[in-house]
Amino acid sequence: MYPLLDQIDSPADLKKLSVDQLPQLCTELRGFIIEQLSHNPGHFAASLGVVELTVAIHYVFDCPHDKLIWDVGHQAYGHKILTGRRKIFDTNRKHGGLSGFPNIFESEYDAFGTGHSSTSISAALGMAIASQLKGESDREIVAVIGDGSMTGGMAFEALNNMATANPNMLVILNDNNMAIDNATGGLSHYLVDISTSRTYNIFRKRATNLLKRNKISGDGRYSLWTKIGNSIKNLINNQTNMFEGLNIRYFGPVDGHDVCYLVQVLESLKKIQGPKLLHAITVKGKGFKAAEENQTAWHAVGGRFDINTGELLDKPTDKPMPPKFQDVFGHTILELAKKNDKILGITPAMATGCSLNIMMKEMPDRCFDVGIAEQHAVTFSAGLAVSGFVPFCNIYSSFAQRAYDQIVHDVALQKLHVVFCFDRAGLVGADGPTHHGVFDVAMLMPIPGMTICSPYNEEELRNMMYTAQLEETTGPWAIRYPRGRGNTIEWRTPMQKIEIGKGRCLTEGTDGALLTFGPIGVRFGEEIKRLKEEKGISIAHYDMRFAKPLDTEILDKIFGDGNMKRVMTVEDGALAGGFGEAILSYKNNKWPNAKTEIKTVGIPDRFITHGNVDELFIECGITTDIIDVYFA
Repeated sequence: MYPLLDQIDSPADLKKLSVDQLPQLCTELRGFIIEQLSHNPGHFAASLGVVELTVAIHYVFDCPHDKLIWDVGHQAYGHKILTGRRKIFDTNRKHGGLSGFPNIFESEYDAFGTGHSSTSISAALGMAIASQLKGESDREIVAVIGDGSMTGGMAFEALNNMATANPNMLVILNDNNMAIDNATGGLSHYLVDISTSRTYNIFRKRATNLLKRNKISGDGRYSLWTKIGNSIKNLINNQTNMFEGLNIRYFGPVDGHDVCYLVQVLESLKKIQGPKLLHAITVKGKGFKAAEENQTAWHAVGGRFDINTGELLDKPTDKPMPPKFQDVFGHTILELAKKNDKILGITPAMATGCSLNIMMKEMPDRCFDVGIAEQHAVTFSAGLAVSGFVPFCNIYSSFAQRAYDQIVHDVALQKLHVVFCFDRAGLVGADGPTHHGVFDVAMLMPIPGMTICSPYNEEELRNMMYTAQLEETTGPWAIRYPRGRGNTIEWRTPMQKIEIGKGRCLTEGTDGALLTFGPIGVRFGEEIKRLKEEKGISIAHYDMRFAKPLDTEILDKIFGDGNMKRVMTVEDGALAGGFGEAILSYKNNKWPNAKTEIKTVGIPDRFITHGNVDELFIECGITTDIIDVYFA
């Protein structure tokens, strides 16, 4: 079925093919990716868009001696398939199988781990400088940055440094004008202007034909094109090319789906020393009609699909289902914003993922997608807050790590009323350690004035959002909630104010106490009921709601009366510095002589791999049977 691809177990095998065979190989590679993901869902459209780039890069460069960094990492499926992982690609994103992102522990061909975006140029620059220091003049360093990653501030910081460091490295800008949603901001418009300028493209076509007719090829061709082309481009646009202005030689734009031409270009660029950028125009989802027509929906496929029609096979059941937490956020913020004209929505390129797009459709002037720029999103929110608005800044939990200084310095230090909604908190499953949102609580706990809460269910999420936007509420808030569905079908109940720092008793008990934080408490709440019914063990279950401030009234009751001999805390965040340790600290400081034994349950002090969420909970020891063992 794949006569050429089946022969390739390494880039060395790829180099045995002639250039004329590469288009056929690209067809096979694209077909293989589609076939694999049709029954093992994962990130889809991005890797289809870089098939030709992937083949051309590995045909021209000598990896792993040459270093290739992919940014964002979910573009790298074709790369993995061509570098010895084709036969096990059906394990992609499964527990114990291949990571969905480049992973330096998985293969020598993965030069750098890239789960988050906008990091490739920095990493590549470090490698390029290291090669210079080692005297490795024959080593090529290539960074492929795409899928909106160039909108991240870190990429610009690296470009600025790259200009002055003058390394021998190549940045390939995979320009598909997309992240998950359509790319936003001035840079995306700038790149479109470069690639669509009618005057420039007419000149480029005529100049290229002239050079071909005069048989100016290879290094000479591109040298001459650079000298003539860049001067004409500057005259046409009446401005200096941004990259050229940084002293980075700019080439392009080129057709990112013409593999034979890409090989010629890359071969020529290898001969040019110094910092270079190749601008390649690609189509996200290329070669699969449904993905090309709806690139956002096919960014990551949520289920199996029919290869021929694109029809999803894992259709929703007719049975009523609880909503996803992200959708509860989306509908609730719109509902609140209709009543409170100070509410604004902010997202760093995750409008669809976090469901802020629901509000965007009705109130586009009150929602802001700032691009893949978490640091900017936070300080932008701070600027809105200091001006009297109530920004709801929605960031995936693990992505919020990138904006820690801004949360501390720009928001908390100034006691600004910014409501952070941390989507994808806890274990997220197949995306793995780069995306697990397990560090947010420990990260935020030391920050003075920070309110940290997590809803038990969808109704509680609505109540927390309602409380967070009230006029009497002050300072920064963090509401964390997981990926996926909750457990409440009838969730559109009237919103109510909850008392800040107050938990609630879900089940009375005298033999011990279970203190849970967030939706994970639902799993353990059912086990508490079973223990009482089947074994007569009476355990009090408290949904603490807040990790900061803690409900000291509940804690004083537990530790002060001396009746509770055993207490267990459960969270889906890191144990180190998390909710459970805060309980321990309070007990040791306020009730040092209390005889109560405390067991903390949560994410252990190691990075958790990828896989099904239930499998990962078992790996972390977060299972309901520990209640039987501990309280029996």
